[in-house]
Amino acid sequence: MSQMSPTSQGHGPTTPPVRRTEVDGIRTVLAAASGPVTAGLLFRVGVADETLATTGITHLVEHLALHRHGLSDLHYNGATGATYTLFHATGTPQEVVTYLNGVCEALRDLPMERLETEREILRTEAAGRSRRPGRQLPLWRYGAQGYGLSSYEENGTWHLTADAVRDWARTRFTRDNAVLWITADTVPEGLDLTLPAGVPHPPPAPTSALPVTPAYLTGGNGGVVMDGIVRRSTAASVFAEVLSRALFTDLRQKGGYSYTADADYTPRDRDFAAVTAFADALPSKQDAVVGGFVDVLARLRAGSIQQAELDSARAKILKQYDLPDVAAAQLPSYALNLLTGHPSITDEVHRAELAAVTLDDLREVARELHSTTLLQVPGRGVEWAGFTAAPRWSTDTPTAPGSRHPSREDGSQVLTVAPDAVSLTTPAGQVVIRYADCAALLVHPDGGRHLTGLDGFLIQVEPTLYKGLTPDRTAVIDSAVPSAAVVRMPPRDPEDIPRPERRGRVRHTASVRLGKLFGRRRG
Repeated sequence: MSQMSPTSQGHGPTTPPVRRTEVDGIRTVLAAASGPVTAGLLFRVGVADETLATTGITHLVEHLALHRHGLSDLHYNGATGATYTLFHATGTPQEVVTYLNGVCEALRDLPMERLETEREILRTEAAGRSRRPGRQLPLWRYGAQGYGLSSYEENGTWHLTADAVRDWARTRFTRDNAVLWITADTVPEGLDLTLPAGVPHPPPAPTSALPVTPAYLTGGNGGVVMDGIVRRSTAASVFAEVLSRALFTDLRQKGGYSYTADADYTPRDRDFAAVTAFADALPSKQDAVVGGFVDVLARLRAGSIQQAELDSARAKILKQYDLPDVAAAQLPSYALNLLTGHPSITDEVHRAELAAVTLDDLREVARELHSTTLLQVPGRGVEWAGFTAAPRWSTDTPTAPGSRHPSREDGSQVLTVAPDAVSLTTPAGQVVIRYADCAALLVHPDGGRHLTGLDGFLIQVEPTLYKGLTPDRTAVIDSAVPSAAVVRMPPRDPEDIPRPERRGRVRHTASVRLGKLFGRRRG
């Protein structure tokens, strides 16, 4: 049962403190709030900890852990993010205790009889999920690994075994890799959060698939999306609010180009945060939105920020302290800081840091953001604004010769299967995926092989589309790719197996197929 050892963390002279304690070896933070009790059990494991071949394994554990709760009047749920998994509930103290006890009991002994059903549920959930703006940006920035995996489908739902899922729960969902938060001044009676011992897992180190920044890519649903990486700071959070207001003012209120124009600041790991921004546009307004968006970024970077903009942003952030139960509202971010190792500051210190932010600080953040920016724009590129096109072709070349397989649709495209790599050569450029750097190999029973490199490039090897691509050639791929990257897929519907287009339509469809057969995966 619960074993507690309390400490306290001050939150300023007028805000009740966050109290730190321990429950069954799990770090716990408490802050009283009016109304029902809300609690969250937060684990430092998420999509960024997986591999492309196992994406979805954390989400599977979350679903399995919640299955036994079934239908209930209790407000509860789970969530899997890039670096965390959260189980949370709101209700009476006893309802919250029952929920959390049930989650930990399930984590100790997952209901594996539900595995196949939950894998199918996750695939159904993914099929109905809307394509959010900027979904491709992580894979372009980070590649098909780490933080880039949030751009991809959950490949693990096709093949993960019960043993693999159990092992993931045993090593990641441990008491040493968790933090509990509760909106109460004491721990409710009856908690039993017994979990196996483990080690705390720091957030994964970021990877990079961008040789140069600031960079851009074209595509998307007509709007402009941006993200950039900055050091975590109070000044950076203020800057994000200034950016949001500037985009809204210029693109909606003045220009009338966009309905939504917004920006956000989100911690990524212990030391860095992502600043993201989005502005939508109708086709007829796309050029105006791109120009206006870039102009806002350039203005802020050049230092043309008015004191009134800083004062307005600061005042909005300070309004959080006018809300009731502010300490309780901050518990989730406080808990996440504990998990990632980022120091939390008191309300008093935060207010002082807000008051100390200057226009020079904002200009410095704007320049740091620009140096790491990745911009997605519709239509034409933005080299004119100083952005470099993100790479669409490999800089690597195969080191060993291999068998050449011309496309049945366009002979200028040649697939090469070599002992160390697969490559696809076109008049515009070449994509190379080395087997040692293959993030995932999707194996289709009909002979199709889809390889994604750690850098995010994709080659779909289809015997129906390339001459002479016999089973002995795909066997070369199968034997060379590390087994941990292999995902064995179920049989495809015959309609889903690609076929060469009719001769009279080859030239028209070749360029359409390029985006499907190689290059960056569309996520």
